[in-house]
Amino acid sequence: MANLPVQKNTLYVGGLAEEVNESILHAAFIPFGDIKDVKTPLDQATQKHRSFGFVTFLEKEDASSAMDNMDGAELYGRVLTVNYALPERIKGGEQGWAAQPIWADADTWFERQQQEEEMLRMQAENRAAMEAAEELHRKKMAQDREGEKDDDSEMKDDPMARAEADVLKQDNSS
Repeated sequence: MANLPVQKNTLYVGGLAEEVNESILHAAFIPFGDIKDVKTPLDQATQKHRSFGFVTFLEKEDASSAMDNMDGAELYGRVLTVNYALPERIKGGEQGWAAQPIWADADTWFERQQQEEEMLRMQAENRAAMEAAEELHRKKMAQDREGEKDDDSEMKDDPMARAEADVLKQDNSS
């Protein structure tokens, strides 16, 4: 099985005494920084924790500091083992295990789909705009090839163009 990446802000805390609950674990680790979550998984048969827990800090640096200071420390007469936690393993996935349930990335999948659709729409708009610009350019080139007759007809319709042409004629004749 592939090496699972460690979660740098979640710590595994092993060797917990039976009396230790989530609030005691929280109180023992709060001096190192803001805590996001504390979990002590329960044994289904006894409904007591299984002598280990997880403490998740908001900041990786706080988790590192807590690990350095609490690994080997004593809590309620028991020596603690503190390491970075591995992601929870759930059956399924390509290697027989997945780091998350299949529905965990549903929101991000939906966002990616929307972004992809938006990108395709923008590409289609850009393509349409480019085709329109090319068509305009082709029409302009065709008009330019037709020659002076269009320029004369434009002057009849455009008083400014007529005035400019008259000024140019006067300048050339003087």
